Amino acid sequence: MIHLFLKPTGRGSITNPQSWRQFLRRSLVMIILHGALCGGILLTNKPVSAQGRDHLTDQETELVRFYQELDKRIDVFIKAIDRRFAIINGTTGPAAKKLIKDGPEWGEAPKGTRAQLLGDIAGILDEAITNIDDVSRRDEKSPLLSRSLRKLTASANGYLKQLAALRDQTKNPDELAAIELVEDNANEIIAVGNKLPSPTPEPDKKKKKP
Repeated sequence: MIHLFLKPTGRGSITNPQSWRQFLRRSLVMIILHGALCGGILLTNKPVSAQGRDHLTDQETELVRFYQELDKRIDVFIKAIDRRFAIINGTTGPAAKKLIKDGPEWGEAPKGTRAQLLGDIAGILDEAITNIDDVSRRDEKSPLLSRSLRKLTASANGYLKQLAALRDQTKNPDELAAIELVEDNANEIIAVGNKLPSPTPEPDKKKKKP
């Protein structure tokens, strides 16, 4: 079961369980749709997530396994989403660079229709949420939690702007369904991320001259 609930640790911490319950509902939707596909059930609206494809490429999956730190994994998820938006928007640039010198390669760019790529993005956001939840259950005081959630929140704000433009460009029901799912996940991330306390400024490491 996905809990996605950060226990309150003091003033300004995340204390709204309703937002996390919404995350759970979205996760259950993804699970139900995947189960429907595996069981051969034909869904009336044929949602994008039920396309029988992984939301990450094999090389992207290797990158997730390689990076054990939560904030680095969130970087992988964000980059994977950015790759798909670039393809959807027709702005694909140079091949993605390694996050570190000895890290795994990103491999070929993901392939698929716009609806499939949008479905990938919804799945990647869901996996990012699950990773944050896993760390919160093991170590609710980990500094990586707030750092990772801030990164994801900042990116989610950018996704909403891109989704708004895409919504105006399409009447395809599969694309619209996928856009709605991504918007829901992004809005829920933003709602929780906005409740984080302001980051503590780092101390000035420069020593004052006597």
